[in-house]
Amino acid sequence: MKIYSIVRIGNEYVVRAGEKSIMKIGSRRQAARLVTEAAELLEMQASLRIPLQAHDEQSMARDDEDHI
Repeated sequence: MKIYSIVRIGNEYVVRAGEKSIMKIGSRRQAARLVTEAAELLEMQASLRIPLQAHDEQSMARDDEDHI
C-alpha cells in the first residue's frame, strides 16, 4: 500500500501518494476524508484478491489433473 500524505501549498491542499502529487483540494478535511476512503478501498480490493487467486490456483491444478 502506498503512503498517503496531505501537503498545504498556498490556499490548497495537495494529496500525495508516495512522492507523486495526485490531487488538489480546497479543504484539509475533504482531503483527509478522500485519503481515508482510498485507503479503505485499497484494503478491500486486496482482501478480495487473495481468495480469488487461491481459487484460480485450484482450478488450474484440477485442469492439470484432467490432462494427465
